[in-house]
Amino acid sequence: MNAHPRSADDADDEIDPDQHPRKLADCRRCGLWRNATQAVGGEGKRRATIMLVGEQPGDKEDLAGHPFVGPAGALLDKALEQAGVSRDAVYITNAVKHFKWQLRGKRRMHKSPAQAEIAACGYWLEQELDDIRPRVIIALGATALGALVPDRKLTLKAALGQSLRRGNTPVLVAYHPSFALRSPDPESRQAAFQTIVEALRRAGRLAGRA
Repeated sequence: MNAHPRSADDADDEIDPDQHPRKLADCRRCGLWRNATQAVGGEGKRRATIMLVGEQPGDKEDLAGHPFVGPAGALLDKALEQAGVSRDAVYITNAVKHFKWQLRGKRRMHKSPAQAEIAACGYWLEQELDDIRPRVIIALGATALGALVPDRKLTLKAALGQSLRRGNTPVLVAYHPSFALRSPDPESRQAAFQTIVEALRRAGRLAGRA
């Protein structure tokens, strides 16, 4: 981590879509790399039938270099178990590969990526989709949904339960695990969690039939 990180807002102005790096670690397509510990790519089997796409790595993922290893990852593991889907059978990634954060006291707090940063990182998401060729994709949260199905009129709430497509590939939509963790009461947390479980169950059925 940089000893004197600049504000996360500074990264918003450093978009260079003309860069075509071969390695994720070398990516400078936007400025988020400056304040992140490292880039965090996707993980899973190369021909996994289900791809899960979240927003961006969090603090623990940024430090560990692996996706979904923090509290949201623990909740995702619980959802996978309830849905009867093995984590080893899915490919897990994020729409944005660097942690965007702002300092609050001594803690690095999540800050939502800008649209230009999401678009810049689409370079890597496209490569993952081409490489994995999943039978089903699950968008976890609004950022992932926008990255996978660009439609500014489509809200996350409206997309829940819909049959969307990216080309010929079904896209299912659920809340992000972190949203379920942050929801203010047990009922809303359970409802958000259940969208993840149901999307995983449906993805398992679709992947088995494809």
